[in-house]
Amino acid sequence: MTALAPAGLWLVACYLVGSLPTGYLLGRFLKGIDIRQVGSRNPGATNVFRSVGKTAGIATLLIDIFKGWVVTWLSLRFFPGEFLPLLGGLAAVAGHSWSPFLSFRGGKGVATSAGVFFALLPTPTLAALTVFAVVFGLSHYVSAGSLAGAVALPSVALWLAGWGPRSGLALLVAALIVVKHIPNIRRLLKGEELAVRFTHEEKKP
Repeated sequence: MTALAPAGLWLVACYLVGSLPTGYLLGRFLKGIDIRQVGSRNPGATNVFRSVGKTAGIATLLIDIFKGWVVTWLSLRFFPGEFLPLLGGLAAVAGHSWSPFLSFRGGKGVATSAGVFFALLPTPTLAALTVFAVVFGLSHYVSAGSLAGAVALPSVALWLAGWGPRSGLALLVAALIVVKHIPNIRRLLKGEELAVRFTHEEKKP
């Protein structure tokens, strides 16, 4: 029981770091708004970009990535084996997606997952980021890019390294991201998803 205590406390810490509501806090501090009540009502970087501003959106993205990366990197550094680093990364993604600071609601987990896998699977993550950039650049839909990147990550991990704990976690997190994007998938199929453009106002296609 005593031996398990540090591991359990660490996983709680990973969850709490992941649950820090970056987009919500920036919306409150910069514009005095509740990001959950405007735009898509999602506290992730895309809605912050639209509703609070480009700088706030980029800051949200980078901080959310950092949340996932730092807990996973520290887990790899201070805990032997695969068990704690993988669970620590998963805890951070869960915290972001179901934050206790937002009544156990949250973002879709894409940015925090990217941070986790930059630490665990850097080459597949860079490949997934490239896929995201290409799909987003062609479509202007963050959701389409995110879904394509989520599918690419475990695919590349399995191709490069075969089946293992890290590629298994990538597959699990990719499935979570797809499930969290079901409303976006429906809007994409109906042609109702909002595009994101850096030089023009977002508009429906």
